[in-house]
Amino acid sequence: MSSLPVSAIPEPASGVTRRLAFAIAGAKPLDDAAALAAARDGVLDFLSASFAGADDAGYRKLLAVIGAGSRGEAAAIGHPGSVNALDAALLNGYAGHALDYDDVHSSVRGHPSTVVLPALLALAQTQRSSASELLAAYVVGVETMARLGLALGSRHYEQGFHNTATLGTLGAATAASFLLKLDAAAIENALGLAATQSSGLRLQFGSEAKPLHAGQAARAGLLAAQLAAGGLQGSPAALDGPTGFFAVFGAGAAQPERVLEGWGAPWQIVTPGLYFKPWPCCTATHYAVHAALTLRQAHRLTPHDIDQVTVTFPPGGDTPLASRAPATGLEGRFSVEYALAAALTDGAAGVATFADVPVRADLAALATRVSRDHDETAPRASTDPATRFSTVAITLKNGTVLSHKTDRLHSADDLQAKFADAVEHDAAFATLPAVVSTMESADDLALIFQAFAKIKA
Repeated sequence: MSSLPVSAIPEPASGVTRRLAFAIAGAKPLDDAAALAAARDGVLDFLSASFAGADDAGYRKLLAVIGAGSRGEAAAIGHPGSVNALDAALLNGYAGHALDYDDVHSSVRGHPSTVVLPALLALAQTQRSSASELLAAYVVGVETMARLGLALGSRHYEQGFHNTATLGTLGAATAASFLLKLDAAAIENALGLAATQSSGLRLQFGSEAKPLHAGQAARAGLLAAQLAAGGLQGSPAALDGPTGFFAVFGAGAAQPERVLEGWGAPWQIVTPGLYFKPWPCCTATHYAVHAALTLRQAHRLTPHDIDQVTVTFPPGGDTPLASRAPATGLEGRFSVEYALAAALTDGAAGVATFADVPVRADLAALATRVSRDHDETAPRASTDPATRFSTVAITLKNGTVLSHKTDRLHSADDLQAKFADAVEHDAAFATLPAVVSTMESADDLALIFQAFAKIKA
């Protein structure tokens, strides 16, 4: 069972903002076992990404600036003490997105958990919420962020906005509002306070500022909910009208009514669900990487066999892949040329392949032999997974052409193994996946917060 159908929710006003607020306030995710199971998986995957991300140079810089002067009751990854909740949301959001190893949702066209969970974890710790309450709020936050993504349309992303940041602010605000048990009027206000803080540009992809988007969105969303709870009043119906969120950010492609279509039936965290990354690089490379690995294994390829590689996308399918000749592994996270070179040389790539260090000469050389093409007869890539694919064609030095098309994402198949790798198989964290898989109480959450301090940044 999910939340009440939208048609059964009283509608004091016709605006989308008000109707969405009532849908959020009436949500009952604790009735849906599948949603809670998916949420527990999402928590474990976030811990993998954020614990590994704590060693990122950008995160250490942020921690040095923020952690030194912050005092409070919330845990920040890699910090031995406690910081205030807003700073914890910022820090943990950055850590979760630092390696681009965190989950992705197709309806968002971005990363929900690294925004929603840091806001919730900080708030849950300061108000002593239970793990079940956190999981419920997480489901609602992902639902809101995903349905806003479907309603906003694809032009928002294509004209340069980063959906993780822009939609994430509202997703985090929704989740925090739900955890705070705000009523519909306060949630409507929180949505407006979040919308006016919504920001983030794709031009930062491949830089240390990209994960800052996730942290800032988590912080801004939490702040919006706290301000709404405290009575600070913003403009009502902030998603509606000619100067509202959809009109300003949608570039004429928004369909606001889609926010409420099928709300919670099923929950978006279940269908289409979260995609858990097997490789720490931009999701737009993953179709091609899977195709390349398939060809490498089937034909026992080595780089010496390869003359040229062509990867074909749908129109707009490589939009986030701004780097064609990356100098560092950090830049390589947004380069299909580098990702394919690594896959064809080393097989499945790990964190070290995309570290912020100079790229290996052999990978850089093979990357120069990778070119891009677009199938202009295909539908433009959008939030619909059916519009996305990559075809990798490898021309061998003997003239043979090998080709493989991948048209769906292949999620990490063992989240516990991903977590063990992220913490370098440290026995101090060995029991944490089991805690997450059954967590319900505030004591369960406390075990997670204790682990934050054990991570070395």
